[in-house]
Amino acid sequence: MFSDVGSLEILTLVIMAIVIFGPDKLPKLIQDTMGFIRKIRSFADNAKEDIRSELGPEFKDFEFEDLHPKTFVRKQLMGDNEDPLGLKEMREGLDIRSVLDDKPAPTVNGHGRAGTVSMDKSTVPAPAAAGAGAPLGPGERPPFDPDAT
Repeated sequence: MFSDVGSLEILTLVIMAIVIFGPDKLPKLIQDTMGFIRKIRSFADNAKEDIRSELGPEFKDFEFEDLHPKTFVRKQLMGDNEDPLGLKEMREGLDIRSVLDDKPAPTVNGHGRAGTVSMDKSTVPAPAAAGAGAPLGPGERPPFDPDAT
């Protein structure tokens, strides 16, 4: 929580607290602050337990941290779940390192990237090599340049 606060900054805060509140009132202020934090923490824990008990036994492993959008997406996309959408296979098929290292990409469902690309029972010829310079014919696709994207 305070990983970016240095020792000089903490020392400055302590000296400012002693100057502002005085050495005689500072221990009582720290006790009151800690008691307030404990009450807030117990209130939050009780609220969490009430919500879990109201949800029922199906949600006994429910964690409130999972409701944060970043955590939710990371858990759903990168987690070790059953992968019902086949996202792991897609991630492996879109490996950028294999393109950068000039290694062949892993195949997805038995289809590689060389030669032709299969889309809905029709076959599209692979793009011409970059730098061919020949004008495109009618209905011909321009070559794909991965470095330009």
